[in-house]
Amino acid sequence: MAHVSPRDPQALSSLTPLLDAVKNAMGFVPNSMLTMAHLPQLPVAFSLLANAVFGGDLQAQMDQLRPIVPGAENADPLEPSLIQLVALAVSLASGCRYCQAHTSHGAHQRGVDAAKISDVLRYESSPHFSDAERAALALAFAAGRVPNESDQQHFAALREHFSEPQIVQLVAVIALFGFLNRWNDTLATAIEAQPLDFATEHLAELQWLPGKHFIEDQQF
Repeated sequence: MAHVSPRDPQALSSLTPLLDAVKNAMGFVPNSMLTMAHLPQLPVAFSLLANAVFGGDLQAQMDQLRPIVPGAENADPLEPSLIQLVALAVSLASGCRYCQAHTSHGAHQRGVDAAKISDVLRYESSPHFSDAERAALALAFAAGRVPNESDQQHFAALREHFSEPQIVQLVAVIALFGFLNRWNDTLATAIEAQPLDFATEHLAELQWLPGKHFIEDQQF
């Protein structure tokens, strides 16, 4: 059983041209896109990414999509600080040290105290975290592992604190960093000076090291 129900295509009139194009190409509209549509701008952005990855004509697609791109319809988006903490948890679960440095530095830039960031592995018992943050981080750590360990209990806990669009946004953050974790870990992307310095100082309790992402003579 799906943890979040797909939206009814009949209720997504603004996305009809996109959904029709997907149906023409695939023969059906995938439930994955209809679940993304809890944030209507998300399936539009995803379709652009997918087209670019598959080598399609991105300019032509952008011309087709521009008239229907919805605004940010989520009336209660997640706090930027929580987004960064969730991204950090996913990156810790996946093992991507480049993304761990970026997301911890990004969390601090968005007002998260360094002591809270260094305590993230103890989120279940640490007084730094609220119950809502614990629910979000539990999903992030579980979903970031391979194989994926998320289950119905994670979503039951989330629903005590978050709306359906907020839950979809949480999963979108997790999925985005699944992409970035694999991208940067596979390519051994060289880490920049600012996140390197922050992670070296504040992720010591997490035994963080730059590993393959450190290039001694890099210039930024």
